[in-house]
Amino acid sequence: MRRGFLGLRPRTARTVGLVFRLFVLSLIGFAISIPFVWMVGASFKPRAEVEEPHIVPEEPTLNNYPIVLDMMPDPVTGEYLELRFGRWYFNSIFVALSVTLLQVLTSSMAAYAFARMQWRGRDTVFLLYLATMMIPGVVTMIPNFQVMVSLEFLNTYRGLIIPAAFTAFGTFLLRQFMLSIPQAMDEAAKIDGASHWRIFWDIVMPQARPGVIALAIITMLAAYQSFFWPLILLNKDQYYPLPVGMLALDSSYGRQTELIMAATVMNVVPLILIFVIFQKFLVKGLQLGGVKG
Repeated sequence: MRRGFLGLRPRTARTVGLVFRLFVLSLIGFAISIPFVWMVGASFKPRAEVEEPHIVPEEPTLNNYPIVLDMMPDPVTGEYLELRFGRWYFNSIFVALSVTLLQVLTSSMAAYAFARMQWRGRDTVFLLYLATMMIPGVVTMIPNFQVMVSLEFLNTYRGLIIPAAFTAFGTFLLRQFMLSIPQAMDEAAKIDGASHWRIFWDIVMPQARPGVIALAIITMLAAYQSFFWPLILLNKDQYYPLPVGMLALDSSYGRQTELIMAATVMNVVPLILIFVIFQKFLVKGLQLGGVKG
């Protein structure tokens, strides 16, 4: 009888290999999850216990969350932190949704022009467009800031949203999907008198839905976590997103680890929910996007 790995039967060898892979992946997953588990545990610890090495709090408390939300005073100082955490939450979600909507719209329209329309110099322009992806963001930071100053976009939502509304990566991703759609569908629609706008909305976009969803998820996660650009652009806390606003917990009010961890948990929960709910769409979108180049 044919023998497989380590002299085992093929079916037994596959089972052993599967168990081994699951064991290794479980160890890796456990190691990766330790910082997150510690963060959650620390968010329920009192201040006197937060520096202890154990993960599970001995005397768990829920007070850290209402303290961060400014719903109760700090039991150590007896004062409210006077943070605008709810406002920062709204800013992050509003900016992320606005950037996602605009980026998907502009990227899909540009991708349609590069993939489905014939015009002189199209491929050359597309290559130049892709070349912008190789320019580090720090190189364009100062010119972008000067433009924002000229347009009076400092300390505004416009300054956070408009510069992030266009992306070469999104255009490239959606172009790959649109290239995989048969051109015969466009030709049939044109025979029936459909315009480019009708073809774009009614034929191409439904077919490119996996790519649109994948781009929306990637954009949403990136915009929600944006830190460096808002830190440079804003100096009024009413416009701060969460990543920038949370700096107050480690600066203005001293180092209060348990409050930082409580704020961080509330910050990352939406990201985890988005990734868990839309994970299959993200994986499918990225896989299909690389089928045709």
